[in-house]
Amino acid sequence: MEDSSTVDVQGRSGTRNTPIGTSANTQTQLQTLLEDLGLKQHYTKKLTLSEILQIDLKAITDEPVKWHSDLSWYFLKKLMMVNVTARNIKSECESSNDGATGTTEFDFDNLGVITDSDDEVNPLDIITALFLCSDGFVQQEMALKMSMCQFSVPLLLPGCDTDQCKLMLWAMRDIVKTYRTQSLLQSKGFTEERIVLSEIPMISFVRLGECSMSKSEILNKLLSNSEEYHDFFVHRDMKCGDSPRRISNGLTEVTWYLPSGKKNIDIFSEPLAVANLRGDIASFETQFSFLCQTSAAVFVFFDNLDPECKLLTNLHHKTQMFLVGNQQSKCFSMDALKKVATRLGLTSNIITKTKQKNYADFVKGLRKKVNDVIQNTKKKMCIEKMADIAHELGILVDEDCPECHTAKENADAITSKIQNIPDYKATQLPLHGEIWKELTIFEKEEFRLKNVESEDIETYKAGLQKKKENLRKKQSSKNMSDAMTCFISAISSKGIERCYFLKWMRMSLDNLSREKLSGLRKQYKEKCKDAENTEAIKVIDKELSNSSLGTEHFFREMGQIYEASVSLPEHDLSRKQLQHLPKVCAGLLLDGFPLELVDGDASNIPLTWVSDVLSQLNELVIPKNKIMVVTVLGVQSTGKSTLLNTMFGVQFAVSTGRCTRGAFMLLIRINEDVKKDLNCDFMVIIDTEGLRSAELAQLDDSHEHDNELATLVVGLSDITIINIAMENSTQMKDILQIVVHAFLRMKEVGKKPQCQFVHQNVSDVSANENTLRERKLLLDQLNEMTQAAAKMEKKEKNKCFTDVMEYNPESGSWYFPGLWNGNPPMAPVNAGYSEAVYQFKKNITQILGNCESSANDILKFKEWMSSLWKAVKHENFIFSFRNSLVAEAYMKVCTEFNKWEWDFKESIYKWITNAETTIANLGTPASKSKIVDMKELILSLKSEVSTKLMELEEELLEKLKNFFEQKDGHVHLVERYKEEFANSARSLRREMQSSVYSQLTAAAEIKQGQTEVQKIKESHTKEIEREVCALIDECRKKNVQMGDEELNQEFDKMWKETVKNLSFSKKKPKIVSTSVSHYLRINLSPKGSHACELLSKTHLRDCGKTPFKYKAKGIVNRAKKVMSNWLPIQDPTIRLQKIADNIIDECIQYMKEKDKTEEHEADAHEADAKKPKDYSDAYIQEILRIIDERLQKNQDITVGIEFEVSLKQHICGIAASVFQKMHDDFRKENDPYLCLNKNKEMFFDSFKDVFKQQDQSRKKAEEFTKQCLKPAVENFVYSKLGHDIIHEMRKQSQFNARVYSQYDILLDLLSKHSFREYARYIRSYERYVKKWILDQTVKHLSKDSKMFELVDQHLDSSIRSIKAAIHKATKKTSADLNTFINNFCQELGETLVISQDALGAFMILNKANQEQFAHWFTEFVNKMEKILKQKFKKRGIQSILKQLDVKPQNELFTQVIGCGKQCPFCGVACVSGGGNHSVHEASLHRPKGLNGCMGLQTEKLVTDICSSSVVSDNLFRCDATNGEYHLYKNYRDIYPDWNIPPDGSYEASDYWKYVMAKFNEEFAEEHSAKPADIPTTWKDITRLQAEQSLKMSFNMN
Repeated sequence: MEDSSTVDVQGRSGTRNTPIGTSANTQTQLQTLLEDLGLKQHYTKKLTLSEILQIDLKAITDEPVKWHSDLSWYFLKKLMMVNVTARNIKSECESSNDGATGTTEFDFDNLGVITDSDDEVNPLDIITALFLCSDGFVQQEMALKMSMCQFSVPLLLPGCDTDQCKLMLWAMRDIVKTYRTQSLLQSKGFTEERIVLSEIPMISFVRLGECSMSKSEILNKLLSNSEEYHDFFVHRDMKCGDSPRRISNGLTEVTWYLPSGKKNIDIFSEPLAVANLRGDIASFETQFSFLCQTSAAVFVFFDNLDPECKLLTNLHHKTQMFLVGNQQSKCFSMDALKKVATRLGLTSNIITKTKQKNYADFVKGLRKKVNDVIQNTKKKMCIEKMADIAHELGILVDEDCPECHTAKENADAITSKIQNIPDYKATQLPLHGEIWKELTIFEKEEFRLKNVESEDIETYKAGLQKKKENLRKKQSSKNMSDAMTCFISAISSKGIERCYFLKWMRMSLDNLSREKLSGLRKQYKEKCKDAENTEAIKVIDKELSNSSLGTEHFFREMGQIYEASVSLPEHDLSRKQLQHLPKVCAGLLLDGFPLELVDGDASNIPLTWVSDVLSQLNELVIPKNKIMVVTVLGVQSTGKSTLLNTMFGVQFAVSTGRCTRGAFMLLIRINEDVKKDLNCDFMVIIDTEGLRSAELAQLDDSHEHDNELATLVVGLSDITIINIAMENSTQMKDILQIVVHAFLRMKEVGKKPQCQFVHQNVSDVSANENTLRERKLLLDQLNEMTQAAAKMEKKEKNKCFTDVMEYNPESGSWYFPGLWNGNPPMAPVNAGYSEAVYQFKKNITQILGNCESSANDILKFKEWMSSLWKAVKHENFIFSFRNSLVAEAYMKVCTEFNKWEWDFKESIYKWITNAETTIANLGTPASKSKIVDMKELILSLKSEVSTKLMELEEELLEKLKNFFEQKDGHVHLVERYKEEFANSARSLRREMQSSVYSQLTAAAEIKQGQTEVQKIKESHTKEIEREVCALIDECRKKNVQMGDEELNQEFDKMWKETVKNLSFSKKKPKIVSTSVSHYLRINLSPKGSHACELLSKTHLRDCGKTPFKYKAKGIVNRAKKVMSNWLPIQDPTIRLQKIADNIIDECIQYMKEKDKTEEHEADAHEADAKKPKDYSDAYIQEILRIIDERLQKNQDITVGIEFEVSLKQHICGIAASVFQKMHDDFRKENDPYLCLNKNKEMFFDSFKDVFKQQDQSRKKAEEFTKQCLKPAVENFVYSKLGHDIIHEMRKQSQFNARVYSQYDILLDLLSKHSFREYARYIRSYERYVKKWILDQTVKHLSKDSKMFELVDQHLDSSIRSIKAAIHKATKKTSADLNTFINNFCQELGETLVISQDALGAFMILNKANQEQFAHWFTEFVNKMEKILKQKFKKRGIQSILKQLDVKPQNELFTQVIGCGKQCPFCGVACVSGGGNHSVHEASLHRPKGLNGCMGLQTEKLVTDICSSSVVSDNLFRCDATNGEYHLYKNYRDIYPDWNIPPDGSYEASDYWKYVMAKFNEEFAEEHSAKPADIPTTWKDITRLQAEQSLKMSFNMN
């Protein structure tokens, strides 16, 4: 309900309190006392819980008691915090007269003077006054807290101003006691029940006349162990206990003795109630009569008995009577005692205190009498049944008020029908059961989309919405049950009646549940002893949940009824009838009842319901609607609810059974006198269920539930209390991980919550000092967690825990002693605990007062809660998740990242294609560039691409960020990889920039070489053209009819003379090896003089002639090589050879791509499309970069300088030879003399046509189409086709992510079932993958003529562009054909590169008519289209793939191979996504014997699998360990960048077990070893099981 605080008396009474000693003599004792205590106004207007629990200045300050009016509030303040010192009440003024202090001399003269204590207030008067001035709920709360303090509780409250007393039945209703009789000791069972319903004997103690002995003090000794004395009853020797009682005579108190089941501790073996009547029974005959009728025995204390004592002799009740006298009293008369005892027949029921008998012996005798009564009595009566006797005697009962009666009837109307709780819930509370849980699943799925699979997301979400609507319709279609009708009707009643109703409901339901749950808890406890009883525990847990029934279940049902009604149309009658429910619930919140925020069973918030309740609450309190939030988190059963109850005086559910489930919020009012300090009107307290609860841990989604709950309450709080039940705080690390991530990921932080640690059960006063080291260690761990989380979240500014939340290790750690002082159930609450909680509460309020962020209002809190809960639905934080979920999420992010990565590359590939076209067209009519200088153009292009790369990088990083923010499909589980993918994006940009710069440089160099050659060719062509024109003029002047033969002779003669006169200055050929050697030396120069020395030993022309073979050098390396066959390590020589082979393959592939002569030779008719290119120094620089990059990726193996130099020399030797041939072919192709002679026939044809004045249009159109346009169109298709094929292949699942590719390759191998294939895969993994990718590409493109569909798209595109260019050029030009051609080429300048050679030859003696040419040109373009389509169809797919500028198989290989790392033990490939991950992982490890590893002595292949080895104590040694043995389980010391988790199950590696079992003999022969000893179970594995294992390992189920 609300905070344990006092009430501002001045504010309430409106009058100034009078100092001690002043009173109005004319008033009655009651009126006088109430006025003195400041309670006068509350005698008619009773105190409410809301008033006594509000936080005011007295609640958080230590101001001493100065006035009588402070006394009652002081008592309440202490009592609400369950402080056992609450009755030690004395004002400052009073205490100042208690005796001499300081140096004051002792007053011997006044030694015998008795101090007048009339002005002091007896604690019993304060208690009686408070009960008289409080409503039933405050009385109930006081009785409960007094019981916890082991104070006696009022049983009969005197009327004071009337003769009638009152039975305080309602006040004691909430007291629940737990005890164990000795009969339950063996079974460790216990009894837990409401004390008013417990049928136990009551022993009453009364006084007749004056009594020199303190009855109450004797009772305290009677009920206390000598070592654990406690004042159950106020007595004269307590502070102010000797003050005259002004209104409390006639008060009958009761307390209980409850056994613990321990013989050496228990005073009584059975439970009993002890009643104590204050005052002389002669004055309170009604109370005495009541006690006689309800007690098993009555002990009458006396000093002097009247022999005629009618009060005793006239008793008609058959209760045992005991007379207890003090013989030491001067008034004692033995004769009178004998007479009375004889008359009453009590000769054996007399107990007297003699001089010889000390108090210990006296009490011992008294205990024996009481014990005899307990053992022999049959008179046991529960307090509830005493009400009937009270009514007979005219005693009032506090439950007799009409509101309480009506409320009880309403509650009984509901609870009386409950027979079987699960059945009742199913029929009477159906909406919040399975329907609500299903709705919860759909709601979370709507945010997380875990199961969307291939369905369109929006369609999927629409489907979910439909399902939710159907469930709401299902809820709406159900008629409201009778129980809920009664419940809603009862809580809708006005005034105090609904509070009584809810109390009755809670108590009745608790009683019902307690009966049912006790048996289930016992079963649960038994099952939990055995960890293998998981399923049984789940079943019992579900039964516990189903059999638990409290008011929260009715409120949940009400919330669902409301939410279902809100889904109805606005004008629906049912909806209108239920609109008042949120306001009703808001009123209850103000009355101090908790509101359930999170339904712990469904792990969900009924958001509409809670939001509307908060909105109505805001309406009720506005403008006083500012709130601050305090929440508590902790492991289950660490006393979180008890802490809040003690701190704020509230009553969150606390029991020995099922604890708080979910999260509950409660409002505490802030009094005006502290509002200015706290700047809020209410404090919201949120209590949560325990994290890491044993019962929830059995549920599949317990980790998710904990994360959601912790995130929500932390996000809502201004102060988060982390509650720890021991001095060591390491158990909280898991929870703190969640907390740190929660704060980092908050979308709208707005406030910076504080963090306070509470360490419970720390009894040592020096704990604070002793735990200094632990606090520092905890802070270090928190800082590490924060840094890791900050890096993942790209919020590196958070360097330590205090950047995330306010936490000071010194002021932020609190140490509380244990709750109980002694042995329960008779132990009172530890005063040290209450005091520590009080100090903590003061600290909390100070922190809130100093809080930088302003308080939220209720509406903002509502919005914050709503958005936070939605964020929680999106985000489950990184914490102990199962591998299958992680794998699924990881594959998803890899798939997306691969897509983005290709989009990035494709954009650059398209850009470089256009850039190369621009470079190739520079200086030609087709050029559209404003820049004419090559160097300037290259600088401009490099600047442009650099900017583009930066933009693409930012775009990719933004996509990555957005993807992780979406939290779609478990992405939150792999949040830790976010930074690695970001690094991969940055690395991709750097790699692409290097590659593009290299290509631009090469293109520029080639263009410059071509330009030089072209200038020479043009010069020669023009010279020939002049001579031809001169010859035409000369022949025409002869005026002789000349035939072809004569023309040929004249032309031939002219040709020879002209060519003879032309100067063909041959350009000196380039010696490529010299250039290659130069760049190789530059590359190796940083490696030191030894590298240069090795380089000088071998000439480059001698390298690359024979296959590269690396040999181990030195005795140690050769010994390692020999030993590796028998040890579980991979031979470093073999590994280096494999690395070398792969690098050589990659470099040779690069050379082939640059040198097209091989393809030309294989397919001569393509020569017109692909002309030889000249060598560029950029090529060898790129090859050396590739080698360095690949060697860098293999840092896990020592790469010696000898190996590196010899490998580079070998590759550079091959490159020098290939590129020399490439250069020579280019020179030959572009030799001016040869080129001129090639065109001789064309010159002659043109010469004849011009001479004869024949129209050249048709012929020239055909020539232009064939020689110029057709090769350009083919090159265009080849430049575009690669991107499209990659797009097409990426649609296939196996190329979506590396994991899918690996899975498909292994599945393909299984289907082939060929040893040779497996051997190739294991021996040459990269080569195998390249071949597999090529096969998959060819196979897919062969289906349904897919390749030719793609070809046709680009052919059609280019033909459309050509026709459009013809049309535009025709419009622009005059009859000049040269202008027409230039305009035409310019229109296509950004698309096609038309050979300047062919164009020059075409323009020789070209006198064609432009209009006719355009007509014929269009005709030949149409023919060309058909010819090219036919040509592409005749060609094989592999042949086409070779011609492509962007090789699809290479790009797909880069994606599939990833980082290229293989497990250092078994050689399995890493499947981690991105290219720049820091940790390598493989999905499925294999037996090391498959790599050739054999036993040292047996020479048999070994069957060890590294995923099993890593959890063993086996040893390994390798190059990385310098030959020393190392524990497998510590493998990360040697290979820190590898993560090899153990197999999740025995069947996980069935795939490779099956392969080894099937091909054992073949693998042995392959590795020159003996066959392995295959385990029998491996032989039983079927092919289907192997496939299932593959699916399980790669999470393909």
